[in-house]
Amino acid sequence: MPKLNNLSRLFISLTVLLLFSGVVTAQRSTAGDSSEDFGPVMRAYLGYLNNEQEVVDDRASRREINGAYYHRNSSRIRALRQMAFRLVRQSGNDYVPELEAVTRDELSTLFENPPRVANFRPNEVVGNKLRFLGTINSGEAFYLFARLDPYEQAELMQQQKKDSVIVSAGSGPVSAGGQRVGQSPSRPRRTSPK
Repeated sequence: MPKLNNLSRLFISLTVLLLFSGVVTAQRSTAGDSSEDFGPVMRAYLGYLNNEQEVVDDRASRREINGAYYHRNSSRIRALRQMAFRLVRQSGNDYVPELEAVTRDELSTLFENPPRVANFRPNEVVGNKLRFLGTINSGEAFYLFARLDPYEQAELMQQQKKDSVIVSAGSGPVSAGGQRVGQSPSRPRRTSPK
């Protein structure tokens, strides 16, 4: 068998590398979830997730992270991708909110006093800053949240303020001047001399 020269080795190495990268790319895109099916916002989000996966893959190849870390973060990226697909398909809009995916033991990264997982209800706003979207099992259970944008937070706080004013006002009759019937006025009435 003839010995391969350096040029032949390089050619074979490049061919194997190209085939391998094609297999990895094919594995990452699942059937029916092509980014061409979506608008520019969703395509950008999918590109962001692909970049995140490449970073995790690169760190694993350099042995900077252990297997458990690699598995958890790859699973998190899969969960975020699944939720993004679900949101865009359900709404029909090319919009992906800022998503957070955490496991039960990571809830303290989002909340100072983590709420009980059993209390989470879909579409419930938790802590006036996150909307619970659901749970996705991607190797382990991830709890997915959408960060409320500043307008949603302001609207929520305004509604809570309005609700607290209504609750604190009580349920008794109110006079035309806005004062409750039977309640003493805030200042004494002025009397005129006779």
